[in-house]
Amino acid sequence: MSRQPVLVTGATGFLGRNLAPYLVERGHRLRALVRPHTDSAFLEPLGVERAWGDLGEPDSVAAAVSGCRAVVHAAGLFRFWGKRQDFFAVNVAGTHCLLEAAREAGVERFVHISTVAVVGKPPPGRWIGEETACHPQDAYQESKLEAERLALDFYRQYGLPVVILRPGAYYGPWGRYGFNRLFFEDPLKGLAVQVHRGRHVIFPVYIEDVAQAAELALQQGRPGEIYNICGACLSHRAANQVVARLAGRPIRWRDVPGWSMVALSRLWTWLARFTAREPYYPLGLYSYVFYDWRVDSQKARRELGFAPTSFEEGARRTVEWYRSQGIF
Repeated sequence: MSRQPVLVTGATGFLGRNLAPYLVERGHRLRALVRPHTDSAFLEPLGVERAWGDLGEPDSVAAAVSGCRAVVHAAGLFRFWGKRQDFFAVNVAGTHCLLEAAREAGVERFVHISTVAVVGKPPPGRWIGEETACHPQDAYQESKLEAERLALDFYRQYGLPVVILRPGAYYGPWGRYGFNRLFFEDPLKGLAVQVHRGRHVIFPVYIEDVAQAAELALQQGRPGEIYNICGACLSHRAANQVVARLAGRPIRWRDVPGWSMVALSRLWTWLARFTAREPYYPLGLYSYVFYDWRVDSQKARRELGFAPTSFEEGARRTVEWYRSQGIF
């Protein structure tokens, strides 16, 4: 394996905390683009070189990419609520800056971590493939889709060997937001609510499986291709039952009328204009909670050799991590 480093962005985030050790354990030499004020001390014992900078600073990005054989772009702004300009500044402008630097450096592979959520509104009763039409429902989804389009433009116009991964909803160690909060933290802390009796389908992916897919894409992903990365899709109710059993405690689920949750979210989101704080149940959760996300990842299994962790095993590891952190 080449001793030239792989540049990883977002190394201090949820994915990065799992991705960096995964790649190091498999013999990759890493360099991480790290903002000076972030806690990156965990990278030191891994032997990860730190390049100080920010995706919004072209000079620091160019310096970080220089001499690297490949890039794994795992950085991004993901929230269920926020300002449109913030999502586009990080997810679009930041990606453009990194793509330019990677083109100039002549990297061998650029793995771009996107999200299945760019689909926005899944087609009813159908599986989501890489060719499914995208209809983003919010600024986050729009920004991630635009970043994909930029990456593919760099492939078509400049031959930059871009591979796009679209993971499902992350869960696992080091996460405290999104799927982790809704399906692990909230229920185990007594806030167990569900709509439509938990019948809707969610699209979880164990966080280390995203790291697995990134490493596979570095080795054998086809430039210009998109790969869905997801575990088995299951109903909210089924996921809730697995978590409760693994946690070893009964959870009393409250079935809340969908209309009341939407009304609460609308009010909470409106109030956030004045508080400038993300609502606990923002309206941006709607597409994730009220739609059925049946994601087909057969292409990644077939072409990359992607092998997802079962939800049973991934949830067990996640519960163990929460316990090890003293969270519950």
